[in-house]
Amino acid sequence: MPLLARTVLAPLTIEVRAGVLNNLAEVLSDRRISAGGDVAVVVGPGLGEEIAAAVAPQLRRCDIVSITGGTVDAAQELGGKLRSRSYDAVVGIGGGKTIDTVKYAASQHGLPMVAVATSLAHDGIASPVSTLERDGASYSYGVHTPYAVLVDLAFVRRSPAQLTRSGVGDALSNLCATADWELAHHARGEPVDGLAMALSRTGAEAVLSHGGSTSDEDFLATLANALVLGGVAMAVAGTSLPCSGGCHEVGHAITELFPGTGSHGELVGLGALFCTYLRETRLKDAPTSPSVSVRALHAALRRHGLPTTPEDLRLSAEQFARAVERAPQTRPGRYTILEHLDLPYPEIRAAVDEFIAFIGGMGAED
Repeated sequence: MPLLARTVLAPLTIEVRAGVLNNLAEVLSDRRISAGGDVAVVVGPGLGEEIAAAVAPQLRRCDIVSITGGTVDAAQELGGKLRSRSYDAVVGIGGGKTIDTVKYAASQHGLPMVAVATSLAHDGIASPVSTLERDGASYSYGVHTPYAVLVDLAFVRRSPAQLTRSGVGDALSNLCATADWELAHHARGEPVDGLAMALSRTGAEAVLSHGGSTSDEDFLATLANALVLGGVAMAVAGTSLPCSGGCHEVGHAITELFPGTGSHGELVGLGALFCTYLRETRLKDAPTSPSVSVRALHAALRRHGLPTTPEDLRLSAEQFARAVERAPQTRPGRYTILEHLDLPYPEIRAAVDEFIAFIGGMGAED
């Protein structure tokens, strides 16, 4: 008998709206995650008292745990606290570092995890990946997909603008990642998951075409949905390929060579713009067409105040070129436009100079 369907590891529920935190107990009960509210509610720095005030009346049997997340050590320390009593689930409320830390600890201890995002810095909200620091370096760990994902836009509106801009860059970079995945399929026969591809592109294209700003609630909802779709796309594919291509290789290389240069979304957004430029100018006879044009991607990044040249990140052309040269080493075995072209450094440097001149020309046109 032919297989007519497949099981997709996706959250049981996804809610994106202002005030959704006020319905946390209802979500836990309706989805049979926790009927009695025996959960650990983990919060990051800054919002602990306010979140406790919103959650405690709903979940009178919960424990509220405050952490400073982002590291493997923090996740292991949290794991020790989760062993202190029997919980139905653990709820992580906060930004990306908090949620990634809780996802890791919950997976290590076999607990259902609910993610409640109060900012939109990257697509880790619903992804099966936690990015944590260990011994001064950043590593990605496979974790369970959250059982439920809630995005409270009331908190998102109050989060620092830089975090939201980072989320925009991360979402838009999916257009580069999916183009790289398609290139790997045609050049090397690597399998492509059409559902994961569609999920990733759909969210990114919605952000690309939305005319609103990061202060617009409708745009924030569109961005939140795009980041959630990116996370689900990775869960569907069983790999980060729908959301991570040459764009992320460049971003990781900049972080390694020039730490503190910019946020994750700023770096991968610029990486996506450069890789898209390479695709348009040096891959004209490829069997695939770009999923986004340089001009369209540049317009979206610029509209939201994201970097579009190395100078915007206080990097010289030489430094950016060195990062592009280093980029393929950050993800060994991955095949993107960078590996496909395999340019020697002098050609990389020439391409960077051309790219900067081209982007500068578009700025002059504006």
